[in-house]
Amino acid sequence: MRSDLLWRYEGVQRGAVVWLRLGLLLMVLLAPTSVTALPSFAWQTGQPCAQCHVHAFGPALTSFGREFKLNGYVWDRPDYLFIPLAATIQTSFTHTAAAQPGGATPHTHANDNGVLDQLSLYYAGKILPHVGAFVQGTYDGVAGQAALDNTDIRFAHQGTLAGQRLVYGVSLNNNPTVQDLWNTTPVWGFPFASSPVAPTPAAASLIDGSLGSQVVGVTAYGLWNQLLYIEGGAYWTLPGTVQRALGVHPEGEAQLDGAAPYWRLVLQHDWPGHYVSLGTFGLDAAVFPGRERQAGHDHVTDLGVDLSYQFQQGGPHLAGVNTTFIAEWQHLTASHALGNADHTNDSLQTFRAHAYYIFMQTYGVTLGYFQTTGSTDHSRYQPTPITGSGSGSPKSRGFMTQLDYIPFGKANSFLRPWLNVRFALQYVAYLEFNGGHTNYDGFGRNASGNNTLYLLSWFAF
Repeated sequence: MRSDLLWRYEGVQRGAVVWLRLGLLLMVLLAPTSVTALPSFAWQTGQPCAQCHVHAFGPALTSFGREFKLNGYVWDRPDYLFIPLAATIQTSFTHTAAAQPGGATPHTHANDNGVLDQLSLYYAGKILPHVGAFVQGTYDGVAGQAALDNTDIRFAHQGTLAGQRLVYGVSLNNNPTVQDLWNTTPVWGFPFASSPVAPTPAAASLIDGSLGSQVVGVTAYGLWNQLLYIEGGAYWTLPGTVQRALGVHPEGEAQLDGAAPYWRLVLQHDWPGHYVSLGTFGLDAAVFPGRERQAGHDHVTDLGVDLSYQFQQGGPHLAGVNTTFIAEWQHLTASHALGNADHTNDSLQTFRAHAYYIFMQTYGVTLGYFQTTGSTDHSRYQPTPITGSGSGSPKSRGFMTQLDYIPFGKANSFLRPWLNVRFALQYVAYLEFNGGHTNYDGFGRNASGNNTLYLLSWFAF
């Protein structure tokens, strides 16, 4: 008990240092303006949360929400002075079908864990007439650490090209796809929250969350005629000293060797009551595995294809479908030389799809399917209790169901826009996990043992 209290005290100390640094950063960002404190995008625009978010609680966006982000988070009411600050807090309860002996994490129980998932503070809104930001600092209640989280600072403007409207801009961000407008790419894709203490599959592509908060990227974008969206840029790994200053621990991470090009292309169309988009995105990176340079680098290419449809006729019913497929080609010359891969060439494929229905932007149900497949590699996917693979295969697949209740966030909501909340009940059922259905880890655990019931309360202020 004493060691747990000491761990949490030290985590709060580390968090205080990071929050101080983040606070100084916000002071720098806010220095050019003369404003008073108000909390959110909703207050800045004068619109209810439901105007931008399909559930009246993010991050899934409506067409209006995509336009707001595209234009740099700067739409506002010029007669109001404000500092667009906000906060969120997530708490949850997790039950897995089979317990995790020794505890889900060093400071939690083997099962039935109630935890503080995270506490986040945001600068979310306008800085200058054409410059806005989404800057998130997060305290991870399970890890006991605070760090700079999702960040997107952008300049945006409008003009014409070939007689048609053009919205163009530049994004400075710290995670590939954090700047994206669609809920099909990794950062903002479903599920928007998941259990931090339940087992999760071992394999993921580089673009699928592996670089978050470790990199800095600059991308330029343009949307022409509300039809064609094009974006391109590059990412670089932040120096280890900078990552530590921002609360990130770089040890063992995939370090980019120089610039990693990023691209995004989308065709979209908005009819009365209907919206559809078809796109592709990707990243091409030379990577030092585990920051180890002595054997040279690996080379990874990620290519994603995504499709989105929304039914949004303005009545009580909202519905939609999102699908994403990511193919990754891995040239593992460095990992093979270091003895961390059986082959010099592997591959990984990820597919996700979900459909949702929302009534009155208050009650929601989402059904999803996910699947990861790839090359069998016993050195990369080794037998380990719960988290490992006895077969050397990364294959995992299953279904996810989620029920949501969002009582606030509408035009007539209580304490609008100061209070919003999402209550969610999520169930994840695994058909295969890390390469197997039974005894997948080589230590007797079945995939169904990781089936997860997750109850979430998510408040925004």
